[in-house]
Amino acid sequence: MKTQPLKIIGSYVSPYVRKVVACIVLKGLAYEIDPITPFYGNQEFGRMSPLRRIPVLIDRDLTLCDSTVICAYLDEAYPERPLLPANVRDRARARWLEEYADTRLGDLFIWGLFYQKIVHPIVWGEPGDQARIEKTLAEDLPRELDWLESELPAEGFLFGSEIGLADIAIATFFRNGDYAGFEVDRARWPRTAGFVERALAHDCFATLFPFEQAQISTNPQGRRAALLAAGAPLTAETVGMREPKRGVMRL
Repeated sequence: MKTQPLKIIGSYVSPYVRKVVACIVLKGLAYEIDPITPFYGNQEFGRMSPLRRIPVLIDRDLTLCDSTVICAYLDEAYPERPLLPANVRDRARARWLEEYADTRLGDLFIWGLFYQKIVHPIVWGEPGDQARIEKTLAEDLPRELDWLESELPAEGFLFGSEIGLADIAIATFFRNGDYAGFEVDRARWPRTAGFVERALAHDCFATLFPFEQAQISTNPQGRRAALLAAGAPLTAETVGMREPKRGVMRL
């Protein structure tokens, strides 16, 4: 029986952090979170996450980066309530869908919309790339939504009636799309719209939503106080700092 909470470093609003925390919630594990965005990570954060990305997981003396690596570890270290289906072929398919979501949906929803419309102006005080936003909305996202519409189930989840890692990995990006003003056209992509609605309404996501709302209602300096008031399980200490620092992989 695990007694010491897992520690997560990363913002509730990050789709990759949301994916990991949703999986932790699904497994019924206790956690604490240091809710920083990577741009505000200090030198210690850079030591733990050399790519200066979130999430970071700390489980006692083990530190891991990358949401896919973390979720795989969680499923092996804490096998109760598996995140992947039992069938070997379905497990392979679920891993592929997670990779697709992290790579392609992440590029479009995060770097094409959320970063351009929200992070870039708020953190750096500069306008986002309007041409990229327009291309994402007019060309790139419709292409991916057409593909998802052919893959997602009309009812339930990808591998049955219970939500799993593949469902979580896909749905998490649509929350950030919503924050950036994007909504799935239900008339054009009804399966996708219904799937996203079901997934985000699941307790593993719904229990995190008040913390996301508390976070986006304030600036980085007021984040911890707002989250504490909302009842978020925060760490006693933070690796955050007051001024942002650009990452080493991409801006």
